[in-house]
This record gives sequence, structure tokens and C-alpha cells, in this order.
Amino acid sequence: MCKKISSEKIAELANVSQPTVSRAFNPESNISEKTRQKILNIAREWNYKPNALARGLITNKSKLIGIAMKEKQNPFYYEVLSIFTKKLKEYGFSVLFVYTENEEIQQDEIEKFWEYNVEAIVITDALLSSHIVKKLKNAQIPVVLFNREDDSSQCNSVSSDNIYASKSIAKYYFEKGFKKILYISGETNTSTNRDRFYGFNEFFKHYNIKIDVIEGDFTFETAYQKTLAYLKKGDLPNGIFGANDITALGALEATKELSFNVPDDIEIIGFDDIKMASWPNNQLTTWSQPINQMVEETIKILLTEGNIENRRVKIKGELKFRNTTSNKIK
Repeated sequence: MCKKISSEKIAELANVSQPTVSRAFNPESNISEKTRQKILNIAREWNYKPNALARGLITNKSKLIGIAMKEKQNPFYYEVLSIFTKKLKEYGFSVLFVYTENEEIQQDEIEKFWEYNVEAIVITDALLSSHIVKKLKNAQIPVVLFNREDDSSQCNSVSSDNIYASKSIAKYYFEKGFKKILYISGETNTSTNRDRFYGFNEFFKHYNIKIDVIEGDFTFETAYQKTLAYLKKGDLPNGIFGANDITALGALEATKELSFNVPDDIEIIGFDDIKMASWPNNQLTTWSQPINQMVEETIKILLTEGNIENRRVKIKGELKFRNTTSNKIK
């Protein structure tokens, strides 16, 4: 097997400096066309391809977009990452993924993005301190929050219209005549949970209906255990709204264990429309987030020349009826 040839060797063969070899692969560099063609011909002959990262450091265009994520139990974000990777590839970009175990993205994790000279950053479900936001702005690296908002950071964001969505779900239950309603929350410090609870609760408050609330954390196990304990007390709810699909599926499992009939005894609605929601043994009614459109809008903001600050994009989805509500698709 042939040893991979280096840029230094190409420089030696072309009788030029190594930086000149690097500049030959940048169409905007200021070298003579004759020298450029000489280097490119030798590179083709030796099957030499420049290192993308090294070229990015020279051109200041790495064609890398950083994506930071902390949620590891929600399949929604794996689907998001997959779509981002596919869509960005269409624009000629690659994804540099950083997973954080912290609520707030740490300095060393952001430094990984700087180290690889990313052109922009997408933050999905982790918090971003004002200190780091300021550093990114000073470095002129665009940041977009995906599926969440943070008023304090003044970052651009793309999300579902969570208040509209949760009010629509509440309206559905209200029009069914339901008066006993349970909301299972996600992590209470997240904008997604805050807005979904606000819209849902505000709708019922308008009609003087008090909803029950179980504090969850967007996970299956917590929703399952807490719903189980809640249902064992009796006084069953007519309808349950889980802050995401995983939460709603946890509640569904609890109803199955206690032999309740869904939707005849209790109706259940989730949020996201992950693939698991449509599995035959789940068939969960859910609010479907238009992920492809959300990703496209995020990329549009990232690639906008001059990158306008503090832009908020909210996208409406739709209620997708399946078997956990009585209003099924016919």
C-alpha cells in the first residue's frame, strides 16, 4: 500500500514552499495561475488531497458546523442530529458533534469547537452562559439555539410554537368535555417545558379548570413511576398530556400495568412525534414537530451573511391522531 504523500513532499516536487501548496487549493489566494496549475497537476499525479482542517485554518473556512447536545435518552435529538448531518452535507458542510453531560455547556467543550475552527454552532438542549455567548460573539461565530429559547443570551433560536401547540392540545381535551386533566412536565428549567405548560395551563385557567401536574424530567422511567403512583390513588384523569413523547409513553405503560383502557378510560397525548410514537404497540397521539423545516430554518440563519442577532423563529406543527385518543385517524 502506498504511503500517503504530504504537502511538504508536494512542495518539494513543485519547488515551492509548503504554504504555497496550501494556497494553491484556495481559489481566492493570490498566487499565479501557472504555479497553481503546476501544484494541482503534481497533486493529481500523486493522488494528494489537502487536509480539510488544515485548509480551513488557512482559508478561515473549515466547512464545519458544531452541534452541542446533552439529551441522551430522547430519540427526538438523535433524529435531529441525523437530519442536520444530511441537510448540512447538501450545503457542503460537515458536523462536529459535542456531547455534554452538564446542564450548561462548559468552557472546555466550547473550546473543542474553536480548536476545529467551526463556522457556526447549534445548541440543542443545553444551557449557554452569557460569558460563553460573549466569547462566541467576539470570535464572530454565529450561534443558533434549536428547539429552545433563552431570552437572556440574545441568541438566535428556532423552535416549535410550543404555546400554540399546547393550547391546541388543551382545546382538544376541553372540546371533549374533559374536566380532570393531568400534565406530566419535563425538566422545569427548560424553555420547552415552560412554554408547553404555560399554554396548556393558561387555556384551562381561562375556563376555571385546575389541572393536576406531575413534575417529570422528560424521561420514560420518571413518567412511568410517577404516573403509576398517581393513578393508584384513584380519581382518574380524563386526559394526560406528556411534555414529550417519551414522557407520554411512560404514562401509557403505567396505564397498561394497571389494566386501564386507553383511550376509553384515559386519553394520552405526547409531543414530538418520534418514530417510537407510531410503533404498533404504542400508536401514540402526539403533537408533530416539523423537524425538517426547523432544521432548514436553522441552517438558513447560520448561513445568512452578517447573521442577524436575536432572531426568533417559531414553527407550528400539528396534532397527529392515533390510538391513544378517541379521535382517531379514519
